[in-house]
Amino acid sequence: MINDRGPIFLAEGASRNFSAALPLKSDFAVPCVSYRTVLPQMILTPSFSRRSFLSLLGAGAASTLAGCASSVPRPLATTVAFRPEPIEGPSSELDVMYGSMVDGGFVIPAIPYRQINPRYYRQQVVDPTGERPGTVVVDTASRFLYLIEPGGTAMRYGVGIGREGFAWQGEGVIQWRQRWPKWTPPDEMVARQPELTKYSAKNGGMPPGLLNPLGARALYIFKNGQDTLYRLHGSPEWNSIGKAVSSGCVRLMNQDIIDLYDRVPEKARIVVWQ
Repeated sequence: MINDRGPIFLAEGASRNFSAALPLKSDFAVPCVSYRTVLPQMILTPSFSRRSFLSLLGAGAASTLAGCASSVPRPLATTVAFRPEPIEGPSSELDVMYGSMVDGGFVIPAIPYRQINPRYYRQQVVDPTGERPGTVVVDTASRFLYLIEPGGTAMRYGVGIGREGFAWQGEGVIQWRQRWPKWTPPDEMVARQPELTKYSAKNGGMPPGLLNPLGARALYIFKNGQDTLYRLHGSPEWNSIGKAVSSGCVRLMNQDIIDLYDRVPEKARIVVWQ
């Protein structure tokens, strides 16, 4: 059944007998793969809702990030290990979802989504968590982040998990959020990589930008009023999504972290599964 408010997906491991189509409740449209694209154990209805991106102006106040270390991005490889089947039929909705966009004075490049496993595309799924609406759930083992919605659905994003992303689990609060943050490598990283000295806290960190390891947004996790040093953040390295990477916390593609930032409630509860 095609619903102009979006598709419903089965969370992986859920029963394939589920057939109820639930509407996507969103301010934005969420494009998707072709009607004939195979997403194993997930698709219930074959259409994403349409989404228009809002350009957000202003870089906001810069911030430093000490606990969630990340590496300065290297030039992206021209090939990746995953070789998906060609997407059949119209792909204009995915072109919009992962197309180039202007945000905060920066032109974010389009993502070559055909080189990414479709399971990591942003998509609405049946909620597999049982958490209350507005909660963010990070499933590090599956490389998924869920934003729980009313009505038994969740918006799911593919993520990459860095070393620090495996270092904490439990519940917390997204205490504050930052558009186009600065990145400040911790002192121990600077000691290992002296070339990062120019981005040290003493030197003011790395300014916001397309090559900044924190990408377009950062969300800061606290517990009992204390900073956990656990972060959700963007990344220019789209080919790290779905993988365990050497450094960083929980990274999303820039287009996806912007979408999450716009949807997630203030002071949202977050649960991290290891």
